Amino acid sequence: MTWLVGVDVGGTFTDFFAYETGSRQVRLFKTPSTPKNPASAIADGLLALCKEFDISPSDIERVSHGTTVATNALIQRRGGTVAVITTKGFRDLLEIGRQTRPHLYSFQQDQPAPLAPRNRRFEIAERITAGPAIIEPIDQASLEKAIEDVKQSGVEACAVCLLFSFLDGSHERAVGEALSKVDGLSVSLSSEVQPEFREYERFSTAVLNAYLQPVMHRYLTFLEDRLRADAPGAKVGIYQSSGGLMSIDTARKFPVRTALSGPAAGAVGAVYMSRLSSEPDVITVDVGGTSADVALIRNYEAGISFNRDVAGFPVRLPMVDIHTVGAGGGSIAWFDRDGLLKVGPTSAGADPGPACYRRGGTNATVTDANLATGRLSAKGLIGGRMPLDIEASRNVLAPIAEKLNFSIERAALGILDIVSANMVRAIRTISVERGHDPRNYCLLPFGGAGPLHATEIARSLGISKILVPAAPGILCAQGLIASDMKDDFVRSARMRLDDAGMATIGDLAADVMIDAAKWFDSESIEPHQRRISLSLDVRYVGQNFELPVHAVSGPGGKLPVIPKAKEIRRRFLDIHTQFYGFCSETDPIELVNLRLTASAKITDLTGTSKAKTSTQKPKPIARRPVWFSADGPVDTPIYDRATFLAGQKIVGPAIIDQFDSTTVLHPRDVLTVDSALNLSIRLSK
Repeated sequence: MTWLVGVDVGGTFTDFFAYETGSRQVRLFKTPSTPKNPASAIADGLLALCKEFDISPSDIERVSHGTTVATNALIQRRGGTVAVITTKGFRDLLEIGRQTRPHLYSFQQDQPAPLAPRNRRFEIAERITAGPAIIEPIDQASLEKAIEDVKQSGVEACAVCLLFSFLDGSHERAVGEALSKVDGLSVSLSSEVQPEFREYERFSTAVLNAYLQPVMHRYLTFLEDRLRADAPGAKVGIYQSSGGLMSIDTARKFPVRTALSGPAAGAVGAVYMSRLSSEPDVITVDVGGTSADVALIRNYEAGISFNRDVAGFPVRLPMVDIHTVGAGGGSIAWFDRDGLLKVGPTSAGADPGPACYRRGGTNATVTDANLATGRLSAKGLIGGRMPLDIEASRNVLAPIAEKLNFSIERAALGILDIVSANMVRAIRTISVERGHDPRNYCLLPFGGAGPLHATEIARSLGISKILVPAAPGILCAQGLIASDMKDDFVRSARMRLDDAGMATIGDLAADVMIDAAKWFDSESIEPHQRRISLSLDVRYVGQNFELPVHAVSGPGGKLPVIPKAKEIRRRFLDIHTQFYGFCSETDPIELVNLRLTASAKITDLTGTSKAKTSTQKPKPIARRPVWFSADGPVDTPIYDRATFLAGQKIVGPAIIDQFDSTTVLHPRDVLTVDSALNLSIRLSK
């Protein structure tokens, strides 16, 4: 037997999705996360998964891992000590930045301090222009002094950020070669991390990469050693923010690519599930223990963003377009100085967790509110392995209810309404504010708590349909299995959008294809697995920011014919109209960047759901009073989702329990089990 395992580390639980390629068996497993060392939960959980389902560790062929280590290191400022070598005169660029305030109306809040303080930023005399042309070779004396300064500073990593190195990286490579002789030093070259124009964003991304290298090296080495001992035949794939897997060696070299690793896997898993249910346009909301991640999927494709802030620092890398808000099951309810009740972003996390976990939590959380209203079962989480204490929840909710002069249940409903409103605001950011009407989309909730809040979110946005995946709490881990191997390449080249410009783009694309072919070969990817996708960053001349325009894609690892300038112009005008509400047919347009994505399908999950069908209504396993509104509790049937068959239908109210999540069906809403065993819910008017 050959098993593939996806493992996603969340703030509360570490999730496993195991898939056997021959029989197409699926096994699901969850274990509490270990925040101090996430690799411990992965390694120990993998052995526990094998023991529970009688899987031989030697039969595991691949382990695909979505990690939050890089994100947490940035948020908590726990990366390595970093130095920077830059062009003479540009030492303070990281501090000057774009001179924009992080919060427009706050005169007190500043940008975060640079990860490399001024006394660890060193200059060398050299200069390359935009030609590109070398007008000042590297001054060896200044280089030797900079190398010695780096040694004396005792740093763990060094970022090399030279002007115009995205056009000619020879000077950076020379500096990198000199730094390679410093024992124990990790080196990041901006021309390798992300070779494109806008020096501040490029410098910032390179510094972030250097900052994360020591942390990720230790983490990945520990993980690789444990997995090599426990599952010696398993290859390890690390998930990157752009929505694909990379090798563990690539992750060590470019850890900044994992900045949004886990949430990106959820979006890919959502695309897979939406295909099974023939829902091309969905808005996803992934609600875990500490946060909610939302994304918009259009025509089975998740959007890609190239300008993101991670922990306050700009990152210029392709990332799945996800917006995150501090709203999860562990989000704490509290009163602000204005006397108003707030929920999040502070979270009880996995330790101590919500009060109902009985691990010492003393704050009222969203999970406590769901338990007090009857939406969660006191039997507990993970199939009853983690019982919940309803009295503990009521005790921490009581002070809030007393201050509001509400009953405990009504106060709990207020907490649920507030956390849902926080998620709605996040969804508006990635939909309404970008020209998309959420009423034209289906809501796809996942994560352990997503289906608990889906109805309130959908009604607030005017969405009439909800699609709950077969395993919502494990979807990120499933997305890791469904994902492709992937690498992204970029070339900056500003030129007019005309026939001459497109001819130059063709030459650039051919050059990039050489790098893509090397990557395919290095990953041992067969020609029939290879796929190429080419896009262009386009803008009006004089415009500050560009829009991505898909040019062409195709199988086989060969570059298809690139469209003419007229067709690229038409596509750009359509996209500009969607984003900004207008376009100009006559203003000159220019090309800025060429982006090429090389990918390879490594797993085919087709056929994992061969569902039996039935038209009989499922039988409830219990009943209990559930609060859906402040009007009072409703006697509600409880169902076990594991007994559902395709074609079955339920009219709300109902609570659907399953191993990894709970779905709330409100009164008069209609639930149908589709052929993929996803729950399709139509909301009543």
